Amino acid sequence: MGNFNPMYVTFGIYLIAVLLIGMAAYYSTRSFDDYILGGRSLGSFVTAMSAGASDMSGWLLMGLPGAIYVGGLSEAWIAIGLTIGAYFNWRLVAGRLRVHTEYNNNALTLPDYFFNRFGAQGKAMKVISAAIILFFFTIYCASGIVAGARLFQSLFDVTYTQAMWLGAGATIAYTFIGGFLAVSWTDTIQATLMIFALILTPIMVYLALGGADEMNAAIQSVAVSTGKEYGSLLAGTTLMGIISTAAWGLGYFGQPHILARFMAAENVKSLVSARRIGMTWMILCLAGACAVGYFGIAYFGGNPDQAVAMGGNNERIFIALTTLLFNPWIAGIILSAILAAVMSTLSCQLLVCSSAITEDFYKGFLRPDAPQKELVWIGRLMVLAVAVIAIIIAADPESKVLGLVSYAWAGFGAAFGPVVILSVFWKRMTALGALVGMIAGAVVVVAWKPLTGSSLYEIVPGFIACFIAIVVVSLLSKAPQKVQDKFEEADKAYRLAK
Repeated sequence: MGNFNPMYVTFGIYLIAVLLIGMAAYYSTRSFDDYILGGRSLGSFVTAMSAGASDMSGWLLMGLPGAIYVGGLSEAWIAIGLTIGAYFNWRLVAGRLRVHTEYNNNALTLPDYFFNRFGAQGKAMKVISAAIILFFFTIYCASGIVAGARLFQSLFDVTYTQAMWLGAGATIAYTFIGGFLAVSWTDTIQATLMIFALILTPIMVYLALGGADEMNAAIQSVAVSTGKEYGSLLAGTTLMGIISTAAWGLGYFGQPHILARFMAAENVKSLVSARRIGMTWMILCLAGACAVGYFGIAYFGGNPDQAVAMGGNNERIFIALTTLLFNPWIAGIILSAILAAVMSTLSCQLLVCSSAITEDFYKGFLRPDAPQKELVWIGRLMVLAVAVIAIIIAADPESKVLGLVSYAWAGFGAAFGPVVILSVFWKRMTALGALVGMIAGAVVVVAWKPLTGSSLYEIVPGFIACFIAIVVVSLLSKAPQKVQDKFEEADKAYRLAK
């Protein structure tokens, strides 16, 4: 009994629970539509919580608190930009995309939607968009595996490689078994765990410090010794820095795993309630994550001997504070929130990659008449294939969670964001304009830093390049009459459905 650790029990219960949910979803999955979008049956609460959980990956509990701990509140511009971007995504895109995808041959994936939105001329878009999804999502999946590995390595006496397989194994299992329903149901539980952890942890740090005066004094002491100003949104940053961090909000309009939740909603009206629930959850979680990092400055400034708990890695600050301040039973529950954040995002990313290969390549070009059961099993096999590649990328123990996420986030935001926005607002948009814009956005993201060396976040020039290319090429192309007629039908249906 001397080696008994209550955290093993709480982690074990959590992992068993998500696997049981995966099994339950398996028996509710009868078609490929069920496996990829849950039969478009998600209610407001599940839509909101699963969209939030799939969005806020391990970076919320590791990358963001770590950035605030090192740089102070000036790093909170990421949270501000994300909040604004998420709100406008829910407000402007969610309902329209739900209707437009249904009107465009009940499209199950973004590439399938682009293909049907632009008719026969959209075939090249289907291939290119699916390829972009596979490229950037494989990197994004790797970030989740790295975050999970860091968690297991910090808590249990295992190597990075062993921790990596432990963190990824359960996620791959329930995604493989249950598909979209398993991912969405588990996301709801995981989102609840995340908000519980991010509200309770800063409260405990605050109480451990003794109150506001003691906390402010400790932060000032650290500021004097380091020469940094931690308490200002503007200190230590530049206009370029603020634009770069706030520009994370642009990424929301192009994230396939978030847009899939809009596509799967029960109806347009359910998205109104989902927006209110989702935004409330998001604001509380982001505020909690920033508080963990900021309060951590004071805690470790006043208790420098305990900073060893971070193991020299600032992205472990949430883990360190939790293990230091909580009873092991409670710590196990709270630290399960990191695993929840990792698993919720990784699972839906694996599913989107699987759907891109199965729906857009396998069914689209190789087996257009494949039966539903075959497509479901091909989808499951593709989950495994993408997971293996992501694990190979994540094998480097020096990988940074926030760095991997920022690159993939920029890729999707710049390549797909303007395409999605204009596809539901502008009937004059053409297939060639969308294709050129998509390629321009992706290429600029990949080439921006190597060619310019600029510190500007690559999503900004990529988003602008994509938007301009779409508008210019579309206006120079012939107006697609049939496509415009279908757009007007979908747009009318959306207005009636509100």
